[in-house]
Amino acid sequence: MFLLFRFFSHWPLRVLHALGAAMGWAVWCLSPRYRATFRANVAQAGLPFEVAKPAIAEAGRFVAELPKLWMRPHDQSCLELVQVSGQAHAEAAFAAGHGVVFFAPHAGSFELAPQALAELYGPVTAMYRPARQAWLARLMQSSRLRPGLLAVPANLSGIRQMHRALKSNGAVALLTDQVPPEGLGVWASFFGRPAYTMTLAARLALQSGAVMLPVRTMRLSRGQGYSLEILPPVAGLNTTPPPDLPQAVSLVNQAIEALVLSQPGQYLWGYARYKTPRQDTAKPEKNKK
Repeated sequence: MFLLFRFFSHWPLRVLHALGAAMGWAVWCLSPRYRATFRANVAQAGLPFEVAKPAIAEAGRFVAELPKLWMRPHDQSCLELVQVSGQAHAEAAFAAGHGVVFFAPHAGSFELAPQALAELYGPVTAMYRPARQAWLARLMQSSRLRPGLLAVPANLSGIRQMHRALKSNGAVALLTDQVPPEGLGVWASFFGRPAYTMTLAARLALQSGAVMLPVRTMRLSRGQGYSLEILPPVAGLNTTPPPDLPQAVSLVNQAIEALVLSQPGQYLWGYARYKTPRQDTAKPEKNKK
């Protein structure tokens, strides 16, 4: 599989995206369960199906572009493919002596975003959960350990490294709409329905005083590259007194909702956002003093 990824990494992005679009529609046609989840999530967000329909092809494009993103030589910049805007929000936070939590949902090229942010503001600390397949875990580790990008495991050690980064006026990157293991989240409204939501992002901001900046990464048409926009900070988090944790989590969810609604054609609507959290085998470590 490693050689296969290497082979596809040399293909032009427009060809990979064309292949990915076909893959996305093939999965749509072959999987009734995927179609049901997709349609249910779109309806829950209050959107007409036609608005979200482009996301069927975009889901395939996400998979097809991974070889190019993961196998890119470490000395080759990804920014040549990225149109960046909104940097003033990050620069203002750093200038004021704050750390920054860059966060995004499963939308657009969310695998590219940490790489681009690391080149702009590195070091950036990003958390990941290793894949179960050994070959994929090795591939993901090698792709994410890049200059300026520190990938840390999803455990207590990784959380501590994120805290240290923010305390030193650094930056972290998180996917805040992923369902955390049991005990590491709270039930909070997401498009009007309770969804098990990670508390990590909100806790990092509350405990370190970091500024939370939403990031929107979009694929451009015909394989022309990507746009990455850093949006204004989440309001209501850096207040005196600060909000409590459930309120902070709700604010983060509201920011994620706004991001999704701003790019419904590139959100992974097939993601099981409302699933019951799994038990975390590493959870006992969390309780250590």
